[in-house]
Amino acid sequence: MMLAAMKKPLLTAAAISICATIGISALFASDNAAEASKTSAPDSYIAADAAISANMLHGAIDPLFTQDKFSETRAFVLMQGGEVVAERYAPGYDADTRFISWSMAKSVTAVLIGLMVADGKLVLDAPAPVPAWQRPGDARGNITLRQLLHMSSGLNHTEAGDPIYESDEVRMLFLDGRGDMAGYAEGQVLEANPGEKFEYSSNTSVILSDIMTRALTKSEDPDVRRKAMMDFMRGRLLEPLGMTSMVPEFDRSGTMIGGSIMHANARDWATFGEFLRNKGSVAGNQIIPRAWFDFMLTSSPNDPAYGGHIWLNKKRPAGSDIVLFPDDAPSSVFACLGHLGQVVLVSPEKRVTMVRLGKTQDDVGRPIQEQMAEILAIMPRS
Repeated sequence: MMLAAMKKPLLTAAAISICATIGISALFASDNAAEASKTSAPDSYIAADAAISANMLHGAIDPLFTQDKFSETRAFVLMQGGEVVAERYAPGYDADTRFISWSMAKSVTAVLIGLMVADGKLVLDAPAPVPAWQRPGDARGNITLRQLLHMSSGLNHTEAGDPIYESDEVRMLFLDGRGDMAGYAEGQVLEANPGEKFEYSSNTSVILSDIMTRALTKSEDPDVRRKAMMDFMRGRLLEPLGMTSMVPEFDRSGTMIGGSIMHANARDWATFGEFLRNKGSVAGNQIIPRAWFDFMLTSSPNDPAYGGHIWLNKKRPAGSDIVLFPDDAPSSVFACLGHLGQVVLVSPEKRVTMVRLGKTQDDVGRPIQEQMAEILAIMPRS
């Protein structure tokens, strides 16, 4: 659940000391912080040396917090060239508040898979090592990690179905599958041959979490499984990046809920976006091979707008919902997207990372992405 911290002035010495840890989270402790000034809005910061005027930035960001069609935006962070350009929080939220990821967690899971592939623990194009699929004649045994990351496993997973309580992600997260989410997800039958059909699925990401945990420990003890995954995640990703606020959740079987439930403050979500923008490089250290990000940011065979567990700014097949804004920004733009309007948006050309967190129903969430496109459009090349 979301933890609402007591409000504090932004960029105080205490906040800076907390954020100035290992890796790119230290960027929030920039010397420019002392020169920055607040705008007239509460808990709103714009850098004094931003490449465009404070009035222009404030005019573009303010609607996210004040206009009903964007309700309700709770946090916003804008970075360019590795520096914080703007930051704002709604009343009741601040730089210490942890926000739920929803499906933004999928991109974190993809990075963790990439680390294990780099370590030789997993193989991208080998059959996924899921014990339940290894029986002779079980066609699910042909599903590869690549197909899981591309949401093309062929498994019969229905996301956001009607009625909602029959949706597989709802059943897995909250109903009959909640005690052993991986078991529920892995137990579904094939509805298509592996690799033939795009089917967006939070259940798929939980399968990937289970695969990672099994690569780290053979134990079935939930506490052992949870600790193995957390130790790996902290040591290989969170600590090198300085993402000290991130807390993933686990089910009762000790499987990380890698498709839906991770919590982190807005600055750490921006840190993750910067990590993606820099293709795994942190302070000159390559944490994960750049080739993994090339894979993540390459269109999957069945949906050009989806890569390796991340959304791309490209047009989708006919009949699919629009994602991002392919007519208004380069195809190199990409994003981690989550339920209720969670967004980490990255533009490599403009060296921009933009984070919007809040609670907006998905069926009225399109204006949020359109406003973020407008903010991106006014940002100059850095």
